[in-house]
Amino acid sequence: MTDKSESSLARMLSVLDLFSDHQLSWTAEAITEALQMSLPTGYRYVKMLTDAGLLQRAADAHYTLGPRIIVLDHYIRMGDPVLQHGVSLMQELVEQTGLDCVISCLYGQQVLDTHREFGTAKATLSYGRGRPRPLFFGAAPKAILSCFASAQLHRVFDEHQDEIAQAGLPTDWSEFRKYYGAIRKAGHYFSNGELEPNLAALAVPLLKADDTLLGAISLVSTVSRMAVIDLPKLTQLLTRTAQEITTRIP
Repeated sequence: MTDKSESSLARMLSVLDLFSDHQLSWTAEAITEALQMSLPTGYRYVKMLTDAGLLQRAADAHYTLGPRIIVLDHYIRMGDPVLQHGVSLMQELVEQTGLDCVISCLYGQQVLDTHREFGTAKATLSYGRGRPRPLFFGAAPKAILSCFASAQLHRVFDEHQDEIAQAGLPTDWSEFRKYYGAIRKAGHYFSNGELEPNLAALAVPLLKADDTLLGAISLVSTVSRMAVIDLPKLTQLLTRTAQEITTRIP
């Protein structure tokens, strides 16, 4: 594939990046304007993506994401080694605790929940599978970031200064590194009303023996329910489950 065709493919796929919680449908004209491309090119990209099932025609000449993405999501679930080896252990954890159990993974610099097992009292989460979570709020993202190598964490620090300040985290690199270093040393992070006021979560990183970071596993419940739970005992239980998942993955 030539550089020109690679560039063209990347621009076509960037159409999919336009879709968000804030804008779920686009016209072809709006797509071309947003991506600053010619109208014929925009129409061609939209047609190709529609033919591939990645977009579909909706009302009023708008386009939404297409059914092919649902099919691909099914294959992602089936092929995810963390889910292949972890779902049964998550179910055991839910049976033992009655709490919701969530797996979260890192894609680039986005933290996404990939699977959730519901406990006896379902916690209402604003974030679910596929919806990017804030990088600096909540138990799972902090457990994941705590396992970054120094250079990788420094890139995150450099690229997200405003978000770090808004989250009330240290804006000095040395203090920022120490903050996540403390979480790494503890081996877990407890969030109490941090991301959503009524929810608390305990997260442990999914870290293999060779320091390969696979994501995080969390137990989630309401703040009031979590307040009467033996947190050290829960941490031990969650840590053992995380270790069992990572040792099962080749």
